[in-house]
Amino acid sequence: MPRFFFNTADGGRDEDKNGVELPSLAAARNEATRYAGSVLGDQPDILSNGRFCVEVTDADGELLFEIVTSMVDGTVNGSDGTL
Repeated sequence: MPRFFFNTADGGRDEDKNGVELPSLAAARNEATRYAGSVLGDQPDILSNGRFCVEVTDADGELLFEIVTSMVDGTVNGSDGTL
């Protein structure tokens, strides 16, 4: 069974040293989506840098795919973010 590594980046980079054995690339995509949602749910301020991504690599470190979430601020009137 292949091993997939789920690295995160949000201005810095956190590499998954252990990885997870999953039966297929489709299973890795589902796991990455759940993981990204979980991180964003637990740490919504992670988007304060404007971008958060989960990079999925194989055992050789080759990028298979990445999930990218970004926040783009519109025009605001106040420095506190009020419209």
